[in-house]
Amino acid sequence: MTEAAIPRLVTSLAIPTTFSQLITVIYNTADTYFVSSISTSASAAVGVAFALQAIIQAFGFGIAMGCASLVSRRLGEKKDAEAEMYASSSVFAAIVLGFALLIGGLSCLAPLMRLLGATETILPYACDYTRIILIGAPVMCTSFVLNNILKAEGEANLSMIGLCAGGVVNIGLDPLFIFTFKMGIAGAALATVTSQLVSLIVLLIIFRSGRSILKLRIKAVSRRFSTYWQLIKIGFPTICRQGMASVASALLNHGAAYWGGEFADASVAAVTISNKVYMLVRSMMIGIGQGFQPVAGYNFGAKKYARVKKAFWFAVLAGTVIASAAALAIGLNTGAIMGWFRDDPKVIEIGSRALLFAAAVMPLMAYSTFVNQLYQCLGYSAAASVLASCRQGIFFIPIILFLPRLIGLMGVEMAQPGADLLTFMVSVPFRIVFFKKVLNRPDIKE
Repeated sequence: MTEAAIPRLVTSLAIPTTFSQLITVIYNTADTYFVSSISTSASAAVGVAFALQAIIQAFGFGIAMGCASLVSRRLGEKKDAEAEMYASSSVFAAIVLGFALLIGGLSCLAPLMRLLGATETILPYACDYTRIILIGAPVMCTSFVLNNILKAEGEANLSMIGLCAGGVVNIGLDPLFIFTFKMGIAGAALATVTSQLVSLIVLLIIFRSGRSILKLRIKAVSRRFSTYWQLIKIGFPTICRQGMASVASALLNHGAAYWGGEFADASVAAVTISNKVYMLVRSMMIGIGQGFQPVAGYNFGAKKYARVKKAFWFAVLAGTVIASAAALAIGLNTGAIMGWFRDDPKVIEIGSRALLFAAAVMPLMAYSTFVNQLYQCLGYSAAASVLASCRQGIFFIPIILFLPRLIGLMGVEMAQPGADLLTFMVSVPFRIVFFKKVLNRPDIKE
């Protein structure tokens, strides 16, 4: 971590983490693809359900990213016992939070779905899907944490094995449950939860086999509030980011339904599908960032600041090239992409326009993502929380509330790209200040 060439090191970690991210998004996208063959309303229901899944991910990923930051820095400082304590405590916290989400969500399911943007025609599909997703919440949260512990150790390949196992299972079970067993949209949800359970089992086997650096021990679980406060504090930017993703998704669903008029369900389905495509590219950026974060955290803990900066700039270069290529490919094939999911002329029309707006800002995505991840992985949670809230909160909410009033449905389609552009502009001074004040120090020689 502290000696290998930065391009080779970041690439070796980023390839499996990016692949893992892609697998996750691909099997979520597979749900949308297979569900879209049921009806336009069913396709829209996946978008409503995503807002709930984002809430689960907010807490699961929040604990996971707090754990990853603390573990990577403690390992860099040679404090292995503390790293093990944080890892074990994070798994315990994820299980507790997962059950809390399960109980809370099932107790008010229908009102929650309406709040997240379901119309009366979308509601039955949304409830059938999310009921099963909620049952899997403890499994999902625990799986997120185990994945990030392995990434924090630099064992991204082992993390990828768990995710890939689940992804393959999900893609195989989707058509089986939906069509062969005639379970409809509930079958897609069951396939997702089953795949998460498979991933969790594989990850637990990896930990039990001794292939990970850290051990998970009940005795190592902390009884101190300060431990969990540290996890939440450092993971708070991720909680903000994913929590805002839920709010953004709900507002997007409401906006698409309202401004779509008589084509409300088609509008919700269109923005759902376009967002899934957009997330494929964003997941690659997050994956590259997850490969960069352990390098930054480990070297920051070892007081090798020059390597932290080199890792950042290499990640930005690689991410920008990939995002630009993806933007070009998507921009030239919007109609074909939308038609592959749903053969509905109105869905294709609305979704194609949304994809064009998204493609226009994709090349800026890498820089703003990695600035946020840099602050977070080094423990600067307040600034990281602000940056994390920009994309789908501070900028997105005003845009989605007011721009459609000026230009109608097109304002809904432009909301997320507009927020991404403003987030990039804010990230530039944040990065400059951070480099000057934090990373402009001489390396400590051992």
